[in-house]
Amino acid sequence: MTEMPRLLWTPRAWLPQGWAHDVMLRVGADGRWAEVTPGVLQPPAAAERLRGPLLPGLVNAHSHAFQRAFAGLAERRDRESDDFWSWRDRMYQVALRITPDQLRAVATQLYVELLQGGYTHVCEFNYLQHDIDGSAYADPYTLSWALADAAADAGIGLTLMPALYERACFAQPQLRPDQRRFAMSPESAVIQARAIAAAGRPLLRSGLVVHSLRAAAAGSIHALRRLAAGIEGPIHIHAAEQTAEVDDCLAATGARPIEWLAREGLLDPRWQLVHATHTVPAEVEAVARSGAGVVLCPSTEANLGDGLPDLRGWLAAGVPLAIGSDSHVTRDWREELRWLDYGQRLELRQRNVSADAAAQPSTAERLWGRVQGSSGAAAGEAAWGLVVGARADALQADARDPALLGMPWSHTLDALVFSSPGRPWADVMVAGRWVVRDGRHPRGEPIERGFVDAMTGLATSGG
Repeated sequence: MTEMPRLLWTPRAWLPQGWAHDVMLRVGADGRWAEVTPGVLQPPAAAERLRGPLLPGLVNAHSHAFQRAFAGLAERRDRESDDFWSWRDRMYQVALRITPDQLRAVATQLYVELLQGGYTHVCEFNYLQHDIDGSAYADPYTLSWALADAAADAGIGLTLMPALYERACFAQPQLRPDQRRFAMSPESAVIQARAIAAAGRPLLRSGLVVHSLRAAAAGSIHALRRLAAGIEGPIHIHAAEQTAEVDDCLAATGARPIEWLAREGLLDPRWQLVHATHTVPAEVEAVARSGAGVVLCPSTEANLGDGLPDLRGWLAAGVPLAIGSDSHVTRDWREELRWLDYGQRLELRQRNVSADAAAQPSTAERLWGRVQGSSGAAAGEAAWGLVVGARADALQADARDPALLGMPWSHTLDALVFSSPGRPWADVMVAGRWVVRDGRHPRGEPIERGFVDAMTGLATSGG
């Protein structure tokens, strides 16, 4: 039997125009918002009255779920220098060992943590495709289904995106031995994306990924774009994360990575440029003209020593900005937004760099409004937020959170982002269903046990 639509009422909710008071929301039978009405002073008796302020859920626009098993294990230096590339070599050792069951256990734990951190949908940039020896599984989508099963276990929305990955770098046309699980052609990636979309699983969408310009030949990238013309979903690509990547691209193509994508006419509103750390103004302008979006991952970019993006340039150009937790050293969007501005403050020796004194003086509200408004496009959702037609995802802040005690309501987001650490979100809704209550997931304990078993198995297999 189809569940009857539900009514919610909250004294304060974040709508596209900002905070609104006395908001009634109705969840339709399809799990999407059927009504969002502010100014309802007397809600019906049947409405569930919420205690704290209500915000829409956020899309985590960049995830490598298996790397959750590596978080905290790469914070020691055993050589003279340590950088992204040495981290990557160690991370590959986890990628080479993890089994489908371990991946499901790790990803389920991660997805529960993401829900508690305020994400209700995650974009999985999936380049793990093959068995440990590089051979195909009997079901070639085994690892993708492990991720989809994990998302279903946790109750989070998922955009699952297989990755085009065919070479080690610009000068090395073959994959390295430690990249053997990643191999995928444009044709295979598109076929898998179609299979994911056709699976008909609730809360599951598909998209496509080009791992990076260094990992895919120009002809293959164009082929992927042609083959993807008839299917829905976003196209994501790592771009300009490292200065070495920019230098290698210049040497191989005569252009910087984002410059090359724009020059080739590849960019359009489906494309999401992940990191986009090292840019010049002309590239920012080209992205703005194309309608493509950018996915920033502040905690991972800091952890890996990537550098700082031209945040003021992206904001000024009006480019859609989303955020992701990438390697999952942090799994709460409040910390991502905090460090997004803190990085700029440290570099420029100024405060509230992301604010706009004339249009939006609140740093938190300007960043939140931008990443919230760009979430749908990054995930392949036509609508997102507390708006009619969007999936009924929401976050209820804990009114007992010390960050909010005594705080004027107008400074709610400022306090949630910049007065830390905060409590987990009190309640989290996905598609009209509460999946976290009082900060707890109903299956939290068995999921944690499965994660510990997977971590123990990975440590044993690593010798």
